[in-house]
Amino acid sequence: MPTEIHGETYYRTNEAARMAGISRSTLLRWLHRGIIKDTLRRDRRGWRLLTEADIKRITDEAHKVK
Repeated sequence: MPTEIHGETYYRTNEAARMAGISRSTLLRWLHRGIIKDTLRRDRRGWRLLTEADIKRITDEAHKVK
C-alpha cells in the first residue's frame, strides 16, 4: 500500500518491483550492483521508499534492449 508523505506518494520495494514488471529479488540485485541508483528515502524500519519517478527509471531499465 502506497504511503503519502508531505503530499508525495511513496512505494515500498515489493510494490515498485511489481509496478515495473520485475521481481523483488531482481530489483534488490540491481540496487546492490549499482545498476539502479539506491534511494535515500527510508521509513522508520529502514525499508526503502520509492517515488513514481524511481519506478519509471526501474521500468526503463527493465525494458532496455542491449
